[in-house]
Amino acid sequence: MSLAPGLAVAGGLSTAAFAAPRFESKRPPVGKRKFTSESVEKLIASTKKKIADPELAWLFENCFPNTLDTTVEVGRLDGHEDTFVVTGDIDAMWLRDSSAQVWPYLPLVAKDEALRKLFRGLIRRQARCISIDPYANAFMPDPKAKSNMDWSQQDQTDMKPGVAERKWEIDSLCYPVRLAHGYWQATGDREPFDDSWRAATQLIVKTFKEQQRKDNLGPYHFQRPALNPTDSQMLHGFGPPGKPVGMIVQEFRPSDDATTLPFNIPGNLFAVVTLRRLAQMHGTFYGDQGFVAECNALADEVAAATEQYGVIRNGQDEYWAYEVDGYGNQLFMDDANVPSLLALPYLETTAYNARYARTRELAWSSKNPYFFKGTAGEGIGGPHEGLRYIWPMSIMMKAFTTTDVAEQRQCIHMLKTTHGGTGFMHEAFDQDDPKNFTRAWFAWANTLFGELVVHLADKHPDALRRV
Repeated sequence: MSLAPGLAVAGGLSTAAFAAPRFESKRPPVGKRKFTSESVEKLIASTKKKIADPELAWLFENCFPNTLDTTVEVGRLDGHEDTFVVTGDIDAMWLRDSSAQVWPYLPLVAKDEALRKLFRGLIRRQARCISIDPYANAFMPDPKAKSNMDWSQQDQTDMKPGVAERKWEIDSLCYPVRLAHGYWQATGDREPFDDSWRAATQLIVKTFKEQQRKDNLGPYHFQRPALNPTDSQMLHGFGPPGKPVGMIVQEFRPSDDATTLPFNIPGNLFAVVTLRRLAQMHGTFYGDQGFVAECNALADEVAAATEQYGVIRNGQDEYWAYEVDGYGNQLFMDDANVPSLLALPYLETTAYNARYARTRELAWSSKNPYFFKGTAGEGIGGPHEGLRYIWPMSIMMKAFTTTDVAEQRQCIHMLKTTHGGTGFMHEAFDQDDPKNFTRAWFAWANTLFGELVVHLADKHPDALRRV
C-alpha cells in the first residue's frame, strides 16, 4: 500500500544523523504543511536528542507532527476561529479522532498563540457539530452539506446536513469535553466557552439521559444495508435490549462497530469522568448550580450502575467486563480503539488498582478473543479489520499504562519494527507481516505514537536509551 498524497518522501527537517537515504524525512515540504508550530518543532528537536536509536528518532519526527502537517484546516466561521481536522485518508472529521489527534500538543498551548487559536477553533467547531446532531460520530467540512461518504448514502436513520456518519458512540461526546477541559486547565482561557458551547454541552447531558432509556427507547435508531453485520444494528435499528439500570446505551463502539450488548463499560466510565468535568466547568464559567447538580447526580448514577453490573466477579477475583446488558449477561473482550479496557487509566476513567491490573492482564491474553500474537508482534485488534490484525494503538496503550521499563522497551521495539518500511504508524498490521497493513495515512495513530515517545522521554527516559 502506498502512502497517501502529501506523505511521500520529501525535503524538510534533516540532520547529519539522518544522512542515510533510509532515514530521509517523510514529512511534506515546509511550504506544503497545513500548519506549522515553532513550539512543536522545538519539542521534536529536543526529544530526538533523548532517543538513542536513529530509526526510532526518524519515526518520531515523521509521526508526531503528522496531524498538523497534513490534516488541519484553520480559518474563520461566523466571525470566530474555526478548525476542521480530518482523520487522514477519510475527508471527514470524527469528534473522537479530532480531539485525540491534537491532544499531544496541549502541553504547548500556554506559550504558543497560534496553537491556542487552533484549539479554540476546534472547540468551537466541535460544539457546532454536537449542536447539529449529538448522535453523529463524524461531520462534513461544510455544516450544510450532505454526506459524501459512500457507506452513509443508504443509512436508515435521521441524517442531517453537515453529518458524515451517524453512529451513536458515547465517546463521541466525551472526547470534546476532555479536550475543552484540558485546554482550559492548560491556559485558563475562557474565550471559546460561550453560549454556543454551553448549549452544546447541555445537549450532551440530555443525550446521555435519553440513552439511559428509562421510559422508552429514545429517538436514535440506525440500520445500514451492508454485508458486514457490525455496520448495522438489530431490532429496527434500536440495538440489543438492555435493562434500564442507570447506565447509558451505546449502539456502536469507538471502532464504529456495532455493540454486542448495549452497555459498553469503557464508554460509560468515560461518561462519568465527562460529567464531572462538565460540572466543574459550568460551575466555574456560568455559576449554574442546577446544571452542576444534574451532572453530578447523573455521574453518580452511571458510576453506581457500572460498578454493580459492569464488574465480572469470579470468587475473590474481579475485573471489568467490556459490555453488559443489565440482565446479568456480561461480555469479556477488548477492542484496540480508545476508550478500551486497556486504556482506562490513560483516559483517567479508573485508577491503576487491582481490578484494572487484572483486567489489563486478561485483555492482553488469549482470554480476549481479539488478542493476536505472531512473528511480527502481539497486541489487540477487533472486528473492524478482522482476525490476525494488530492495532499499533493497542501497543501504545500498553506502554502508556505501565511503569515497567522492560515492558515499555518491548512495546517501542514492536512499534519500530512494524511500520512496514513506511515511516508511519497504521491502523492495523498482520501479526506475521507488517507490510500487510491498513490505512497508510491514519493521523491519530501517528500522533499518538509521538505522544508516547514524548511521554517516555519525559517520565521514563531509560525506555528510549536502549530499544
